[in-house]
Amino acid sequence: MNVMNQIVYVVEDDEAVRDSLLLLLRAEGYSTKGYSSAQSFLEEEVADLNGCLVLDIRMPGMTGMELHKKLLEMGCALPVIFVTGHGDVAMAVEAMKLGAVDFVQKPYREEDLLEKVKGALAMDAEQKEALRHKEKLRQKIESLTPRELEIMEMMIEGNANKVIAIELNISQRTVEIHRSRVMQKMGTHSLAQLVQMVLAARS
Repeated sequence: MNVMNQIVYVVEDDEAVRDSLLLLLRAEGYSTKGYSSAQSFLEEEVADLNGCLVLDIRMPGMTGMELHKKLLEMGCALPVIFVTGHGDVAMAVEAMKLGAVDFVQKPYREEDLLEKVKGALAMDAEQKEALRHKEKLRQKIESLTPRELEIMEMMIEGNANKVIAIELNISQRTVEIHRSRVMQKMGTHSLAQLVQMVLAARS
């Protein structure tokens, strides 16, 4: 994914801190958006966002922790970096167990934050590419006829053509034709790769 398509979202209730963060990130060439509260961030279509989220763990109203849990419930896979105070480290560790990418402790070195943002954006790009790949595989599987799908299932279970023919009460030649069409539609000549593709599509 082109980094130009990604945005670093900053949710921080302290205006001075938020502006400082946005300035730092923009100076590094990142596209950014800032929010003063968790509620204002939730006005976005969060499921469709590309990039990462730099999130203050303690905020009035909905806290950063609560926002993170809400995003997980909404199916938002945006990588999250928590900004924490000294007393929030245990909380940030707990957040990482729930799926946050990392946390940076105040006062932090700018280089540390930028390195974490870089890693989070790379993770986001990898996740989006994996989702696109999975969707392509699902579309290939959906292109199979019911009979082709039935035979593919038996193929990936390790059944030989002769066994499939007996089980389905069809000729071995018919099985070979369907098998060839399955491999063609799935875009592979390898049974091992076919198994990997089906597992990836269904994971």
